[in-house]
Amino acid sequence: MLESVKHIILILSGKGGVGKSTISTQLALALKESGYKVGLLDVDLCGPSVPYLLKLEGHEVHQCPEGWVPVYCDQEQKLAVMSIGFLLKSRNDGVVWRGPKKTAMIKQFLTDVYWQDIDYLIIDTPPGTSDEHITVMENLRTLNCDGAILVTTPQAVAIEDVRKELTFCRKTGIPVLGIIENMSGFVCPTCSECTNIFSSGGGKSLSEMASVPFLGALPIDPKVTEKTEESVLKTVPDSQAAVLLKSIVNKLTGQPEIATRES
Repeated sequence: MLESVKHIILILSGKGGVGKSTISTQLALALKESGYKVGLLDVDLCGPSVPYLLKLEGHEVHQCPEGWVPVYCDQEQKLAVMSIGFLLKSRNDGVVWRGPKKTAMIKQFLTDVYWQDIDYLIIDTPPGTSDEHITVMENLRTLNCDGAILVTTPQAVAIEDVRKELTFCRKTGIPVLGIIENMSGFVCPTCSECTNIFSSGGGKSLSEMASVPFLGALPIDPKVTEKTEESVLKTVPDSQAAVLLKSIVNKLTGQPEIATRES
């Protein structure tokens, strides 16, 4: 039931393991910290990471007359989450399904979840450009999808996969809101110096070549990963991750600065 959702944002990556789910989770938390009602939909059926990141494993999804009720992270019901992880008996259970069954599950996620009135829905997708992505696009075609944020890492192989994701977005008519280069260096927890353990600058170069915005680079920061269920805006407000997420929220919402507002 996406008609009541004001804004829909896709998080895409051409390659697995680039931190897409972490960015999806932190963006949702940053929007929540900014005073918005947020939904986070995890459609990565084979690797649902969102329940683990938000410390929601073991929670169950319930039915109401309007459809599935998502799991809420807070008593104020400002952040609602839906994932196939809530439908599995344990984190060790795997989804061994053929394409048609996966497609049907994603359609159900997109049509039967009772999000109520939320401001932003963040959709965390699996890597690549497969059946799951096409199903999402087909169901969003008639709705107000703001666009996609692409996540890459600095390595050349990841950049090449993001090129394919850009092509997918253009063929399906999805606006690209920008590119984030994740794991761009390592921040020492002792001295806070950032060292480029991989290469750097690939995301920015790709954004310039493709004429899409470069949203920023995120280093590997142990302080950021200590409490994945909380927003870095609260836990490490002076970190590079917090600064970048503030900037992205400002761009998405059109606000000059992040400030808690009344809903």
